[in-house]
Amino acid sequence: MKRFKTVDDFIDSNSLWPDELKRIREILLSTGLTEEVKWGAPCYTHNGKNVVGIGAFKSYFGLWFFKGAALKDEQGVLINAQPGKTKDLRQWRMTSPKEIKPAVIKRYVKEAMQV
Repeated sequence: MKRFKTVDDFIDSNSLWPDELKRIREILLSTGLTEEVKWGAPCYTHNGKNVVGIGAFKSYFGLWFFKGAALKDEQGVLINAQPGKTKDLRQWRMTSPKEIKPAVIKRYVKEAMQV
């Protein structure tokens, strides 16, 4: 996976999901998280702690929650992408702009900020 120096570079280089990534970025920034680039990808932090990141692949785009295993996941959207390897990290995969639900994303982010 290519590593990017800025979030704009990450979004601009993505030919499949640029509008969706911009929308998710707007939602995350509206929660008061700090935007950074870690491991060459967008990462959003709270009080210096990693909370959520943005990812984009051929078949999906989405969020990854660093402590996702501790979230209630009331919508049932979080998955462990590598069972047996990752303990806390959980992904929220989306394949359509219709799946971007700002209010739900904000609820998950607020809970993740408290974890």
